[in-house]
Amino acid sequence: MYEKILVPFDGSPTSEQALREAAGLALKTGAQVRLLHIIDPLTHAIGFVRPEVYQREFLPAALQAGEALLHRAREQLAAQGIPVETRLVENMDAQVAALVVEDARQWGARLIVLGTQGRRGLQRMFLGSDAEQIARTSPVPVLLVRLPATA
Repeated sequence: MYEKILVPFDGSPTSEQALREAAGLALKTGAQVRLLHIIDPLTHAIGFVRPEVYQREFLPAALQAGEALLHRAREQLAAQGIPVETRLVENMDAQVAALVVEDARQWGARLIVLGTQGRRGLQRMFLGSDAEQIARTSPVPVLLVRLPATA
């Protein structure tokens, strides 16, 4: 059923919850999981730093942080015996949702599991939710995960 599960992962609390949901599904179905982390300078650095500063300082730090984030998440899944791969993408000009949907298509994902809110802050109010855009445009089912309600 779900042989390949794509998990867009940014380390936010909801993406951590999505990772746990994807792990549970993978254990039940024997699915492979792909963790996708997108470095999105449009929400972090563009307009605040000069291009040469971006290339020299921001990008290497963002790549290192992204690799560390993916490594930690990969280890969590691998420790449970789940086949897992990672992909780190630098986004220069596309919408994050479009990159996720395209990665799902190219990889042959059968399900996308993602958190309802990531680490994109105020931009969400202006551009709309990445999760909503992914759910609307995905060629495969999308499981949107939110944090459990607190009592």
